[in-house]
Amino acid sequence: MTYSFLPSPVTGLDSGNLLADRRFVYGEALLKEGDGEGAADLFRQVIELVPDWAPAWLALGDAELLRRQTDAAISAWQRCLALHPADLLGAQPRLARLGVGDAGQALGHGYIAALFDEYADRFDAHLVQTLHYRAPQMLAEHLLARRTYFKRAFDAGCGTGLMAAGIRGHVDFMAGCDLSAAMVAQARGKGLYEELSCQDVVSALMAVPAASYDLVMAADVFVYIGDLLPVFAACHHGLEAGGLLAFTTQSADGTGVVIGEDLRAAHPEAYLRACARDTGFTVLALEAVSVRQDRGQPVPGWLCLLQKP
Repeated sequence: MTYSFLPSPVTGLDSGNLLADRRFVYGEALLKEGDGEGAADLFRQVIELVPDWAPAWLALGDAELLRRQTDAAISAWQRCLALHPADLLGAQPRLARLGVGDAGQALGHGYIAALFDEYADRFDAHLVQTLHYRAPQMLAEHLLARRTYFKRAFDAGCGTGLMAAGIRGHVDFMAGCDLSAAMVAQARGKGLYEELSCQDVVSALMAVPAASYDLVMAADVFVYIGDLLPVFAACHHGLEAGGLLAFTTQSADGTGVVIGEDLRAAHPEAYLRACARDTGFTVLALEAVSVRQDRGQPVPGWLCLLQKP
């Protein structure tokens, strides 16, 4: 597992105990080096000093998982979640990865917003240079092969505007939304959008009049949502007849949503087709692709193009 500690906006990095904070930092370093045994020992010492500090329980769970102590990891993450039910730290997706809880609901809005608020300043460089991220380019190529002009487009989970940049010259009016205020601020600074809002995809699209757009795009956004049925329904509401929904996501086996080792949602082909059918979309394309790399390896995914009849 790749360990990634996310501080809680509620508690911050400071536990209120200087000795505990120092041991926590040492534990983080050991965890990143792959020393689960040493890290777990330090995190237990932190918990002895500050027993109700949720980040220590989250980190202990990560260390226990590294030690292959699955039951201990689950217990630690459940304690973290009990202490911090808003789950800005991400205990729920960790639990769902191990089959505990509903994978479709594991990625909460607060967790995703906090994750990307912290990530916004280095987002573009990390995705393009390190992860070789290509979702916007691939989606733009598929869309422009079918149409070269859109009246009104909606960029769902717009991030910093990478998707909008790839297709802006073919769109008269561009709107977008993102859960992260920091990401919205980055996107606003690029001057690509006529409208931007800081909210989730379902709320944003259900708030507009029906048939407001002829294109909805979501470049690698659904990996942070899980249950796509409400999202597809909101997209169907926002699209005019003949409008297109274009998106990428990670792929999985089976029939239901899966939370992977990277704590992102993955969606099987059968699940995507069922969601499209149940919300009234026609599947125009469902292509196996890889839009980014993880530790140098291609991440399997889907590029999907749906149409509202």
